Amino acid sequence: MKSGGGKMKNVLITGGASGLGKTLCKAFKENGYNVIFTYHNTIPTDMDGMYKIKCDLASEEDINNAQEEIITKFGYIDVLVNNAAVEINKDFDIKTKEDFMYTLEVNLVGTFLLTRKIGNEMYARRTGKIINISSNNALGKYDPVTLEYDASKNALISLTYNLAKQYAPYVNVNAIAPGWIKTKKVIEQDEYLGGNLIKEESKKILLNRFAEEEDIANLVLFLASDKANYINSEVIKIDGGSY
Repeated sequence: MKSGGGKMKNVLITGGASGLGKTLCKAFKENGYNVIFTYHNTIPTDMDGMYKIKCDLASEEDINNAQEEIITKFGYIDVLVNNAAVEINKDFDIKTKEDFMYTLEVNLVGTFLLTRKIGNEMYARRTGKIINISSNNALGKYDPVTLEYDASKNALISLTYNLAKQYAPYVNVNAIAPGWIKTKKVIEQDEYLGGNLIKEESKKILLNRFAEEEDIANLVLFLASDKANYINSEVIKIDGGSY
């Protein structure tokens, strides 16, 4: 993928070492992008030809250092995909303030701080795409077990609208809201529950299946492409028709 002057486009994907993030990294690389990704706890594997940066989104110092490293090494970012997120599954009555605050720090505040740094440079260059990975948990699929996650993903949608206005007319800012995705983590959870999770939840989806990670990656790639240049300040639900 070439940008102005024939250079490869640079994409930064947060939380790129595993799960959906890893699939996004590989999809962008296969489509000709120069891939930079952040990771925190998971040690990246099978990520040849990509540039990795260790970054805890709950740490403003880590965010500042990551941004400086990116600018020093690459100069700019064409596409930012805010994928990193944490989810703490606990019963309602045993959730703590620390659980809630850490989830907000990573999923919302850290995302905002990193996006402002990258987005301001995009705005100065008058070009760029920002794609936030929200959730259909923010669009009516609520669960008290994940209430702080749901709140953070809802707030991320609000942040999307505000960033789109802040960076208009030069930077496109959109969000997607996936439903169930057949990640390794979900498969392990399904096995722990005796195979009932995917079976029962699929009944609530019009397409009768969970999304493959590639289904989500295809939408993100589209939003990052020139074909989506007139899509801005939108939240696109991608959940197979959940009800």
